[in-house]
Amino acid sequence: MIRSAGPFSSAPHKGEAPRAGLSRRAFLAGSAVSLGALGLAGCASQDGMTLAEAQKLYGPVPDKKFAIPAADVSKVDPKYFRRTVPYETKEAVGTIIVDPANYYVYRIEEDGKATRYGANVGRDGFRWNGEAYVGRKSEWATWTPPREMIKRQPEAAKWAGGMPGGLDNPLGARTLHLYQNGSYTLYTIYATSDPETIGSGITSGCVGLLTQDMIDLYDKTPVKTKVIVLPA
Repeated sequence: MIRSAGPFSSAPHKGEAPRAGLSRRAFLAGSAVSLGALGLAGCASQDGMTLAEAQKLYGPVPDKKFAIPAADVSKVDPKYFRRTVPYETKEAVGTIIVDPANYYVYRIEEDGKATRYGANVGRDGFRWNGEAYVGRKSEWATWTPPREMIKRQPEAAKWAGGMPGGLDNPLGARTLHLYQNGSYTLYTIYATSDPETIGSGITSGCVGLLTQDMIDLYDKTPVKTKVIVLPA
């Protein structure tokens, strides 16, 4: 059972083209307060990845709809760069495990290993834990603010009919929609183009990965994949 304090919706509705207004991060955070750049990246990460290697890994990505720009890895603590790590578990290969306390998402691999991605997670009052599964996958998904967010941020009401997919859409290039017992939970694992949010609690309960990491996870994850969100 998912325990939660507030959803982040992406129901598939059509809407008008994006206009200038609320910032992407304000949508995610549910407030107008923006984060400053962390500027935490050094010459090399703890596992030996140099900044040049990270820039290559998180470089621009061609896409059928929108050209995805490189992530500014200088704003990401190197410990959140993608890497393969030891991870002992009885869960099946492919299972996704979210560790919100440490801002990581794991995809279970063979031989006691996992691919680990840095993440942003729900802020205080919006965190949840439990088991779900990927019920739907979307590329450049339409984002619809839930009623609770519109109450907190009336300016989001203009997207009540849905914000079309695009570079400014909060759900980004790829989205895994989480379900329980055939019903959409309103929670997602999504692509963020805001690297400074990785390693922070900023969303209304959803989990964000750098776009390049999200594409990597998305491509490996079929519908019905089990997702476990650990307690924070």
